[in-house]
Parts: sequence; structure tokens; C-alpha cells
Amino acid sequence: MSAPAPSPLAIVDAEPLPRQEEVLTDAALAFVAELHRRFTPRRDELLARRAERRAEIARTSTLDFLPETAAIRADDSWKVAPAPAALNDRRVEITGPTDRKMTINALNSGARVWLADFEDASAPTWENVVLGQANLIDAYTRRIDFTDERTGKSYALRPNEELATVVMRPRGWHLDERHLADADGRAVPGAFVDFGLYFFHNAQRLLDLGKGPYFYLPKTESHLEARLWNDVFVFAQDYVGIPQGTVRATVLIETITAAYEMEEILYELRDHAAGLNAGRWDYLFSIVKNFRDGGARFVLPDRNAVTMTAPFMRAYTELLVRTCHKRGAHAIGGMAAFIPSRKDAEVNKVAFEKVRADKDREANDGFDGSWVAHPDLVPIAMESFDKVLGDKPNQKDRLREDVHVEAADLIAIDSLDAKPTYQGLVNAVQVGIRYIEAWLRGLGAVAIFNLMEDAATAEISRSQIWQWINAGVEFENGDTATPELARKVAAEELSDIRQEIGEQAFAAGHWQEAHDLLLRVSLDENYADFLTLPAYEQLKG
Repeated sequence: MSAPAPSPLAIVDAEPLPRQEEVLTDAALAFVAELHRRFTPRRDELLARRAERRAEIARTSTLDFLPETAAIRADDSWKVAPAPAALNDRRVEITGPTDRKMTINALNSGARVWLADFEDASAPTWENVVLGQANLIDAYTRRIDFTDERTGKSYALRPNEELATVVMRPRGWHLDERHLADADGRAVPGAFVDFGLYFFHNAQRLLDLGKGPYFYLPKTESHLEARLWNDVFVFAQDYVGIPQGTVRATVLIETITAAYEMEEILYELRDHAAGLNAGRWDYLFSIVKNFRDGGARFVLPDRNAVTMTAPFMRAYTELLVRTCHKRGAHAIGGMAAFIPSRKDAEVNKVAFEKVRADKDREANDGFDGSWVAHPDLVPIAMESFDKVLGDKPNQKDRLREDVHVEAADLIAIDSLDAKPTYQGLVNAVQVGIRYIEAWLRGLGAVAIFNLMEDAATAEISRSQIWQWINAGVEFENGDTATPELARKVAAEELSDIRQEIGEQAFAAGHWQEAHDLLLRVSLDENYADFLTLPAYEQLKG
């Protein structure tokens, strides 16, 4: 008996958008519906498995490499598929949401790759979801331009050969898209909406341009989740009639459980794998989430004190480079999130030196490329990698066989000689409130205190508040982390913001909502798996 026809998808509680009919065509929605029908049950099983694994970590306070996949790790014969030409040199990648101005600036930035983000740098309003897709279609057909109403400045694309290669990041497995539902009223996973619309409209178009449908896969927690993505890719390529192996995926190793399954993740995706990336803030958030019952030895200090040179972070990044190069994959380093100041040259000078040192370290450690958040940082990162790579597109031939990482090294949090501080608590509250307020206005990438913050930084901020309170941390000024102290700091921050921006702007924003939501997810006894789940319930549009 043949498979039933895909259920038609209904658009639910969404105001019509200009040009949405170009994106939400019957054919594109039929493809998304088929992804949903075939693969959402497995997505649900994998989410349930996450909860089971988290319960096991709570019981044991440890993690190890998987005994059942030891043969994959021991087999030196397998490699991932060779990189396509458009993804062979990835020495600098810029990240950002897919609004019209960012699309043009990122493609023109001089970076080799643009991570076009529907995930942590994008608040999933219906407008951002649909018009972000339209902007990418327009970019590939060169129908995109933009004039800033405020400044009058116009933006247009450079010639095709000067543009960054796009690697698109869909939402993680845990997020649903409430505005698209099947015949039973069940919301479609956001990952299938983002991937499906992009792939359906652009896969052949990208091949015609000499590139391909390339993806970053976020928040992966196991090789079984990578296997699901691989099956999605196989089905999708057959569905639109392009060759198997056309898709390429780079997986963010931004959860502590995935760090123990790097080789297995590459193995599952081997015909479609492009590399792995070291995502810092979500990685720390994942450590707190998974080991929050583990006692004092798992308490992280201030987030800005946890640099990539911390012993447990060094173990993670060096293992990532070794794993990738052993299997012929690219190793992509972390984010330089600094946003240059137009007013303070001294701030820029100090920050640029930190960025340069960070990128020099990554290039010298064997990474093949790295991320920046702002076009002004592209030349700095490029210089660091040019010095090491020269004319070579990457350094995958550098196998880092000197690296030996034991299971315990990845969770040796107490190897870091730093403690939480009162100022760290203040900063976590400040960033949390300011970011959530912007997110509730539909902005996912927000400059706060000269740093580009996204949902990952909000997650680590609220997680640290939660962890320090539950661990009864005593700060250097004698204060103890308590719900009362967090409420006091949050009230002071709300008052400071009101004074800083004025009564009118304060009233027009979502400041009280952001304050209340941060405290809710920071103080609730039951730790919310993702801040964006309760936040999405409050997001308008």
C-alpha cells in the first residue's frame, strides 16, 4: 500500500505577510508536510531520550565515551566525504540573522562563509521566519537591495564571486513552529519548517551557482540525532531530484553530551558531513543544565572568566580538532562577539587585541576557520588564519595526534581557578533582561555592552543565576546567592534601564515582561530546559 498523501498544513493565527505566497507555495508546504509526517515521530522519541539521559547524569554525575560505539571510534578507515569547492576554505565565517540589511552586509563582508541564522540570532516571529526565507531567495536571484530609512544609506550585492558561501542554520529539534499545523492541529517542528522551505526553494538554484544547500545543525545532543538529520537529507535530495551527497552539514558541538560523541556524529553524517564547530556559550549552558545536581565541583565561575584556555574547554576544543582532522572534516572555532564602538577607540583597541589573540590561538591549535559577529572583525580573523594557512585552504593535514583527552577531562570544571563574583551576578541579570526584552520585540541578535548577544548568552546568564542560587554560592563581598538577592539586583537593573532610556521608551518596550521572565526561569525550582520555550509563548507575531 502506498504512503498516504501528506496532510495539508494550515497557517494558524498569523497575519498575512507581503510576499508570503512566494515562500509558502503549495509545493513547498507539501514538502514540509512530508518531512513532518515521516520524521516528527522520531524527533519526539529523541527528545524523550534527552530527558532520560539527563536523569541518568543527575544520578551518576558523570559522562563517558559510549561503549556501544567503540568500534566506530577504533576504525581508522572511514572518512567524511571530501569538501565541495565552495566549502573547502572556511577561514573566516560571519554569523547573523537573515533580515534584508544583514543578508547584504554578511554576503559582502569578505568572510568566506555566512552562517545565515534562523536559530539563536533570530527571534522566531512569523515575519522573521517567512521573510528571512524570501531574503535568501532574493539574494540568490540577485533581486535584493536595501535602503536604510533612518540614514538613507543604500546596500547592494557585490559580484557573485566576491560573496560569502551561505551555510544556513535551522532551529533546534526542541522548538515547534506554532503558525504551521497539520490536519490534527499538531505544530510542525521549526527545524523542518526552516530546513524544508530553504531546501525546497534553493537546492537546485544553489547548484546552478556552483554551490549547494549547506547547513549548520544546532543543539545536537547525540549521534542518533545526527542520524535523523542524515535520513532527512537522503529523503530531501531524492524528493527534489538532486544527487545524494549534495547536502553538507556542519554540526555545532555545543552540548556536553555531543562532546562525547563527536566521531559518531561525523560517522552518521559521513556522506553529508562538512565539519564540527566549537560553540562556547551553549556548551557552558549545557554543562550547567546537565550537571546542575552535581554539587560544588560543577559550579561555573562568571561566564567571562571561562575562556577557551580553561583546562576543560581546552580539552574540548583540542579533541574537536583532532577528531575532525582524523576524519577529513573541517574544525571551526568559536565566536568573536565584540561589536566595535563608533565612539571609543580605546575600547576597540583593547578588544581587537583580545580578538587577535583568540584567533591566533585557534589557528595555531589547528582550527580551519572561526566565527566573527561583525564585518570589522573579518580582517583581524583573516590575518590570524592567513599567517598559519598561507595559500592552503585549510589545515586538515594537521592531525594533532599529540592530543590525548580522557572522559574526565571534559567535565573537570573544578580545574579552573576562578569563582563566581557579585559583579558576575549583576552582569548575568543585566544581559538577561536586556536580551530577553529585545527578543520579545523580535530581535535575536542584540549588541549589549559592545558584545553581540544571542539566545545562547541569555541561556548561560539565567543558568548561572539558577546554579549559583541552588549551590548557595558566597560572593567575594560577603553576599550569598539567594532568590532575594537576584530579585534585588533585577529591580535595580530595571530602575537603571528606566533612567537610562527614559520613561517613554521604557513604556514602549517589554522591560517588565523581560524582568519577570528572567526571574521565573532563574528562580523556579524546576529548571526550564530552554529559555526560548516559555519566551516563545510571550512572543507576539
